[in-house]
Amino acid sequence: MDRGERLGIKPESVQPHRPTTNPNTSKFAQKYGGAEKCSRCGDSVYAAEKITGAGKPWHKNCFRCAKCGKSLESTTLTEKEGEIYCKGCYAKNSGPKGFGYGQGAGALVHAQ
Repeated sequence: MDRGERLGIKPESVQPHRPTTNPNTSKFAQKYGGAEKCSRCGDSVYAAEKITGAGKPWHKNCFRCAKCGKSLESTTLTEKEGEIYCKGCYAKNSGPKGFGYGQGAGALVHAQ
């Protein structure tokens, strides 16, 4: 018996290797699970920088319109096919198309 065991210190035991499907190779992430991935850049999103929009996690800096880059909030957000847009860009690119749309009141004809 060595001196450490007499003091009640047990020798370090080696834990058996447990395979995981977590792509993060750090020991901390393997043991406790990795962070969610940002929907725009794919990097890990931690609680201090996380914004949830359209049901997905985003970095604060990535939570922007995919077309114009304008910073978004939950009230100014629209989502299409997994990407987020401001309401203006969404209306321009996904709104109604064809003759008669978007001309305003000046194109109306008054009949008497």
